[in-house]
Amino acid sequence: MRRLLAYLRPYRWHVAAAVAILIAASGLALIGPWLTKIAIDQAFPAGDLRLLALLAGVYVGSLLVAAVLEYARTLLTTWIGQRVMEDLRSQIFAHLQRLELAFFDRNPVGRLMTRVTSDVEALNDMFTSGVVTIFGDVFTIGAIVTAMLILDWRLALVTFTVLPLVFASAWLFRTRVRRAYRDIRLRLARINAFLQERITGMSVTQLFRQEDQTFDRFDSINRDHLSAHLRSITYYALFFPTVEILAALAMALIIWYGGSESLRGAMTVGTIAAFLQYARRFFRPIQDLSEKYNILQNAMASSERVFKLLDREPTIDDPTDAEPMERLEGRIAFEDVWFRYVEPKELEKEGEEEWVLKGIDFVVEPGERVAVVGATGAGKSTLINLLMRFYEPQRGRITLDGRDIKDIPLSTLRTSMGLVLQDVYLFSGSAGWNIDLGREEIDEESVRRSAVRVGADRYVRRLEGGYEEPLAERGGNLSVGERQLLSFARALAGDPR
Repeated sequence: MRRLLAYLRPYRWHVAAAVAILIAASGLALIGPWLTKIAIDQAFPAGDLRLLALLAGVYVGSLLVAAVLEYARTLLTTWIGQRVMEDLRSQIFAHLQRLELAFFDRNPVGRLMTRVTSDVEALNDMFTSGVVTIFGDVFTIGAIVTAMLILDWRLALVTFTVLPLVFASAWLFRTRVRRAYRDIRLRLARINAFLQERITGMSVTQLFRQEDQTFDRFDSINRDHLSAHLRSITYYALFFPTVEILAALAMALIIWYGGSESLRGAMTVGTIAAFLQYARRFFRPIQDLSEKYNILQNAMASSERVFKLLDREPTIDDPTDAEPMERLEGRIAFEDVWFRYVEPKELEKEGEEEWVLKGIDFVVEPGERVAVVGATGAGKSTLINLLMRFYEPQRGRITLDGRDIKDIPLSTLRTSMGLVLQDVYLFSGSAGWNIDLGREEIDEESVRRSAVRVGADRYVRRLEGGYEEPLAERGGNLSVGERQLLSFARALAGDPR
């Protein structure tokens, strides 16, 4: 919780203002019962219409001011929550971009999207309607207790006899709801991961007529999610009526004890009426606190997942303080390189996977052309991935111009090389942007020149908008060959060494 509240630090004065507004609004809500007591005990017996009019005017005025304060609080807390969510989403996305490719190999895209979207949205509920409202509810409960003790401490103690039952119910509710919300977040992540995978591979599903089997799997995951939700709803359905029953019991005690005292002349009817109103308002924030606790539990379950992601340190270190390479010749050397794909320790213990590369030694001189030939799975792509530092070898080292690539800043290493991936990926954006990728050092002329060199210029100019033509998702409005040519142009546009 402390780590979550740290995100409110930049907006602490806004939070303080929201709490102050909420306390003021809660204080105004206490006026009504006291005015009722004055009206019953003083205005009615004396037939004082002016006093009744004054009391009614004060009551209406307090309601109007409370409504304005509530409006201001809602705007302020919503603004705070949205700003915190913006900061958190930016932090998560920036962190994701720093993680090595091995992390994305082992974590489904849908699950990661859940962290940035659904889990963050659950935290938004906590910041907008949780933290600030809890302060207001606690203040309201304390103020009502004080008012009841001032009115009649004996009747107040009689009213509070039901509190142990309320606290016991809240404790049982709390322990079960947190577990239920954790299950809900887990199952939602599974749904998102499954949908992302199956929608992306829909052509394969339809080609091999796997629609029915795929639906059955989704239906099973969806039912698990439904079961978790129904379990949490069951807890709600039991808890809130329980609090209502206990509130009714407290009011019955007020009527019984207060009525007895009133018949003996030891208590006024106005005091009993005020107590009945205070009792109703006393249990309302208790219910509200329980509901806010659910929001907090949901947020805690989401925060566990978000912070687990943020605490995942990149295994590829970027030596940003390393000395720059003044002149790059391009001599590449693999020196006794061994590599195998190993699960991260926090996901699975290191196994005895077979080595993909064993004792690899070779040198590529500047200007030399080398082709690596081998069967599928022999490690051809792995060589390039190691050279680009997408992965780290377990043994040996790779050098560029005699310098270990671990000592070269990633920006220098990767911008000095042109890489065309096997799986071509085009982003939503124009054809020209997919070549320069927003790199400031690449001007429009460089984009066109690289497209001409690979033969992509002809079909790009045939597009309705030319280089400004928006591409469909993943380049869906281009052929496979056209997407491949754009990928070649992208690699050449940066003028790699």
